[in-house]
Amino acid sequence: MKRNKSQIFVIKTSPKTIFEDYKRLMHLTEYHNYYSKQKKIIIKLNLSWSKFFPACSSPPWQVEGVLNTMIEDGYDPKKLFTAENRTVVTNIEKGLKGNCWWPIIRKYNAWFIPLTRIPFVPYESLRSRFLNLKTQKLLALDSKIFPEGFKIPKFYIGKSIIHLPTMKTHGHTGAVGGSLEHTKSEMKHGGITCAMKNAFGGLLTKRRHFSHQYMSEVLVDLLIIQKQIHPNIMSIVDGTVCGDGAGPRTMIPKIKNILIAGYDQVAVDTVVSKMMGFDPLKLPAIKLAHDMGLGCGDFDQIELVGEDVSNINWKFNVKRSLVIWGDQMVRKGPLQFMYPLFKSDLFFMGPIMASMIFHDMFWYPTIGKRRIKKFMQTEWGNLFRSYQSI
Repeated sequence: MKRNKSQIFVIKTSPKTIFEDYKRLMHLTEYHNYYSKQKKIIIKLNLSWSKFFPACSSPPWQVEGVLNTMIEDGYDPKKLFTAENRTVVTNIEKGLKGNCWWPIIRKYNAWFIPLTRIPFVPYESLRSRFLNLKTQKLLALDSKIFPEGFKIPKFYIGKSIIHLPTMKTHGHTGAVGGSLEHTKSEMKHGGITCAMKNAFGGLLTKRRHFSHQYMSEVLVDLLIIQKQIHPNIMSIVDGTVCGDGAGPRTMIPKIKNILIAGYDQVAVDTVVSKMMGFDPLKLPAIKLAHDMGLGCGDFDQIELVGEDVSNINWKFNVKRSLVIWGDQMVRKGPLQFMYPLFKSDLFFMGPIMASMIFHDMFWYPTIGKRRIKKFMQTEWGNLFRSYQSI
């Protein structure tokens, strides 16, 4: 069945109707026409912090809403594979607990695949030997970042995927190329993490921090790869609580009560960025992908199904946390002479420790706790608390 790839599905929701709303959203997408009940399906979670912080990682009601809908629609839970990777600053086991995912996955008898424990295979060998694909030149991964070659999860190949991102800002995604001045100038146009960025945490190994210097190009490369290895790609975005400010962790949570879904990852990010108050075609990843024909970055060419959000402007502002600012000083700024040392695992332990100290030991117990306390007084906070008691 053919579909309008530039359709984006949007509905409003509330804590009281969230599960019915996820069902309604997924049925609007007619996902059952594209995702076979006989084949294995990957459900890619979003882990930005092992600890819980609103809008940071996939909330438990997003995971449950999708699993509940699919199983009620007749999908075999043993063919549903929730998956996530680790980064240098996250821990999968702690993330499963902190974000209340594990009880939900067990409740629905689905699988969880820690991508740290499965084989990664060379992308180039797959493309040339097994996939028999038309070559589309990558922008950065194979030339600027991993000239020696990079690997992708073998488990991913040939399986359809559903991404579960949230709507939040990101201090690394506002620029293209390796210039700090370019980064500064693009910050006013925005930097988001949503559908395209969600692949970052799955396709690349934990050494993907090398990609930060060319983040926009890398997101486009990952979209090219996804189109080669996945029969179907869809994002189901949770915008119940969104992140403003210094994302993807040190944010200001803002309740927006929106759910979004779409098969065109570029179009999804276009709608999300427009709602957040940014010009989509001034966000480099969207602009690059649009110009390369990988998706629609022109908001006026996207068909909205459900809620009309064309006039929404939340006026979000992108900021950089202390850690992202320091990272960019080394990768793109006056400390760039130190960048070659970043490729030494021993040297990179320093920035990792600095990030842990700042985020987990300083920001989270002080500013973060105050913001969480305020969130917990809302209806969404009450819903999250109900998962903590499971």
